[in-house]
Amino acid sequence: MLFSSWTNWHMLVSLASTAVTYGASVSGRAMSIHDRRAAVPKGYSLVDVADSNSVIQMRISLTMGNRTGLENALNKASDPDSESYGQWLSREDIQYHAAPSREALRSVHKWLSSYNIDSKSATASGDWIKFSIPVGTANTMLNANYNVYEHTASGKQITRTLEYSVPDDLQEHIKAIHPTTSFYHSTRGRVISLSGHHRSGSYGTSGDLKKASSSSTSSAEVPTSTSDFSNCNNTVTPACLQKLYGIPSTLVSSKTNSTIGVSAFGGQDANKADLARFLKLFRPDMSSNTTFVTQLLDDATNSQNISDAGLEANLDTQYTVGIANGIPTTFVDIGNDNHDGDDGGFLDIVNDLLAETNPPLVLTTSYGVAADESGLSKSLTFAMCDAFMKLTARGVSILYATGDGGVASSPGGKCDDEPFLAAWPTCPYATLVGATANIPEKGADLSAGGFSNYFDQPSWQQKAVATYLDAIGDDLYKGRFNRSGRGYPDVSAQGDKIQIIQSGEVGPVAGTSASSPIFASVVALLNDELLSNGKPPLGFMNPWIYAHPEAFYDITNGSNPGCGTAGFPALKGWDPVTGVGSPNYQAMRKALGLS
Repeated sequence: MLFSSWTNWHMLVSLASTAVTYGASVSGRAMSIHDRRAAVPKGYSLVDVADSNSVIQMRISLTMGNRTGLENALNKASDPDSESYGQWLSREDIQYHAAPSREALRSVHKWLSSYNIDSKSATASGDWIKFSIPVGTANTMLNANYNVYEHTASGKQITRTLEYSVPDDLQEHIKAIHPTTSFYHSTRGRVISLSGHHRSGSYGTSGDLKKASSSSTSSAEVPTSTSDFSNCNNTVTPACLQKLYGIPSTLVSSKTNSTIGVSAFGGQDANKADLARFLKLFRPDMSSNTTFVTQLLDDATNSQNISDAGLEANLDTQYTVGIANGIPTTFVDIGNDNHDGDDGGFLDIVNDLLAETNPPLVLTTSYGVAADESGLSKSLTFAMCDAFMKLTARGVSILYATGDGGVASSPGGKCDDEPFLAAWPTCPYATLVGATANIPEKGADLSAGGFSNYFDQPSWQQKAVATYLDAIGDDLYKGRFNRSGRGYPDVSAQGDKIQIIQSGEVGPVAGTSASSPIFASVVALLNDELLSNGKPPLGFMNPWIYAHPEAFYDITNGSNPGCGTAGFPALKGWDPVTGVGSPNYQAMRKALGLS
């Protein structure tokens, strides 16, 4: 445990941003540009100058006092060849490493106080602060020009600036400030977009969601037997997944700390009655009283009115509770009273879990901030990725669905004859899950995959990615993707014709948002075995995944079309359609020393 400066930093908390150009001064203080957009993003138009009296809820990310120490500790704990493998950090260790220096706290607090701003800590470690500020004051303090912009497709208006500056002497102390230069791209009129299910029949339509493939069983009232679901090429059920991946069906009897957290955003409600119907039909060996615990954050409500049942929330809970054999599942519901501005609760959920003594050991998320990673500024994206790093260092596996637009990231992404669109997040501390379809498996057409424009390739995937790039050659899509960027997805699982219960009816959905909870359940079951055998949980597992490709079913067929192309081909080894492959439970057990 590392406590040396605990009381000093814990008593000081307050403040935050990064740098680039020079020039301006405010009140005689030299300022440099911290972040800038060259132009208004596609899909947005300038409406008017922002009212100087309107109030912004602002956050600042402060530079961690010992980020290098935290990253080094995590690298050792996640390296399968390290003597420190599996030695995850405590909450106190994380807070110690993340705490800003006393100089950073003092300097930023003094700067804000000069504008009569009273900031408060947004995290236990004090590396994020929050406050309210009038637009006029923000313009002066940041040498910015806040305007109102409208998202053309949704009509939603936001207040943003295309650039902002901070004092030169604070550049090293500040990672990001928001809301400033980040814009979201969502046809749903909200920050969050579901990672694109294609739903069918009487489910209706909403936002990005489209009909499933015509071969899927159409919606109907819940049947009393599974005889109509015996063909796993037409209907994918828990029994199909158990058989395909070798997932055990025996209910968990051990009392380990293996747990799953299921994220929810945008008013998605998980219905317990639908879950009970799902278990009765597809997992009759489980008690229909088996359910999830609800954790409400940011004024969320999880209505149990059947008409309020959310497709995403139902899918995520049914394919965690229904696959994980009784491992405790928590539905972590983020409401609209979040403080994240541009990212609709994605930062809040991580910071709230970081503050917990025992956060869920697996967290699956099937939502995305934007149509592509450029929606958020690079500085804000990196600051959020640092939050992910802190949570994974606690021994938590963070899984994200990649999205359903192939190389266009999201359905309908406009990028013909342009560079491919990278998904959000591509943070290397998240395990990114793509989709497969059919049996034998192939890469699903919708599986979002490619290469980040923000993050470089981590060392643990460089060999696998280099092999793929050599296989496709230098000319395929030359200039349309970043060959040195972090490749994704990391892994994959079934994401087509997935049967769920929605508002009392059975029907199919498709998308990587099905794949992520399925893979998360596999991880939770492995964690249960690891903990039962006195071993640590998988935690940040990306280095382990790439070190053990033999633990996965290699998918060598399929592609992910988009942007007017056929997309990337799935090939032997890692590929940007299915990652290293889909889970082979028994092979994963062996690689973990469990058999």
